[in-house]
Amino acid sequence: MKDNGVLNNLTSKGRLKTILPLLVMLAGIIVSWTMVVHPQSPEPELPNIETPLAEVIRVEPQTLKLNIYSQGVVVPRTEIDLVMEVAGQITQIHPSLVAGGFFEAGDVLITIDSRNYDYAIAQALAGIAEAERQVAMEEAQAEQARNEWHSLGEGQPTALTLREPQLAEARAKLIAAQADLIKARLQRSRCEWRAAFAGRVRNNRIGVGQYVQPGEKLARLYAIDIALVRLPLATDQFAFLDLLLDHRNSKRETGPKVILSADFAGASRRWEGRIVRSEGALDEETGLLHAVAEVSNPYAGAEGQPPLMPGLFVKAEIEGLEQLDVFVLPPGAVSAAQEVWWIDAEDRLQIRRLDILRREPDRILVKGGLKAGARVVISGIDIPVEGMKVRSKTVTLGQRFEKTAANVSTASVKP
Repeated sequence: MKDNGVLNNLTSKGRLKTILPLLVMLAGIIVSWTMVVHPQSPEPELPNIETPLAEVIRVEPQTLKLNIYSQGVVVPRTEIDLVMEVAGQITQIHPSLVAGGFFEAGDVLITIDSRNYDYAIAQALAGIAEAERQVAMEEAQAEQARNEWHSLGEGQPTALTLREPQLAEARAKLIAAQADLIKARLQRSRCEWRAAFAGRVRNNRIGVGQYVQPGEKLARLYAIDIALVRLPLATDQFAFLDLLLDHRNSKRETGPKVILSADFAGASRRWEGRIVRSEGALDEETGLLHAVAEVSNPYAGAEGQPPLMPGLFVKAEIEGLEQLDVFVLPPGAVSAAQEVWWIDAEDRLQIRRLDILRREPDRILVKGGLKAGARVVISGIDIPVEGMKVRSKTVTLGQRFEKTAANVSTASVKP
């Protein structure tokens, strides 16, 4: 009996070894068939896309005075050559007749040896005395001729009989002698060269004892009452200035105020003047029109203020007209096509073309194309698409400029 039990156990184990693999294979086939007949696609996972955040500014119309900037070189209003009208040896020179020297109106700058001209005056006086004697003699002879004709003559006497031509000649010689005296005295007065204005000496090319000829240039002088600066301007810049191009029918003497500045003696200096006129023709090479600025008493500045000397290169800021309803935008907010992105009431991006009034290094001035309170995008959107949903963060222009300046400052620091 014991042997029969063992035999039955062995038979059961053999059957399990045969059936178990078949069951595993059948289960695999059923699973595979189910996956083919009833496929299940996995549900896609949607990425978490965050709405872009844009930095915006709320624009409001402003009233701005738009100044015009230019530059030029200072020149004196009056500059002349010192030229003698008579010949002679220089006997005296004013102590200030040196390069950089100052003189006052009426100062005698040069004196010429006057002895030859004094002699000419004496000769002219002698000629007048002789001519007067001759006139007196001819008048007496003419009176005698008239008396004799009335006593002895018959008919109508001729002019020669009455010595009228001789008398006219004597009188003409007297007038000529008087003119010679006037000329001699005029030449004598020209031995002293008097300054017609208060000024300064640019250069000097003479010395005491030097013999000069009439018309010879001896020195270069300029007045110090008024300094001028020619400021080149583009023709479209005159739209921002209260400056008349035609002065014929205007009673106004001066134009807009101008501030001149220059680096002098290690510091920035400023002088105030006025635009007095514009020149009558455009520059043929540049197409620019020059406005002329005038500064009165350039040498009478405050204590410590250097004079506005000729030859000094200056920058000019000309006071402009007030412009109404102007919007101010940072340069990065406006594209090269003069377009700007703004956010509408539904927080969606929109694009709009602007009417640019003027572009400046740190701002763009817009005359049209925007409304008060509009939210203009200045940064934060890398690839803008019209109609895109965005979030906004309002900043001020001051904050934006401070951030830009900080970035520039950080980038300029080297470790």
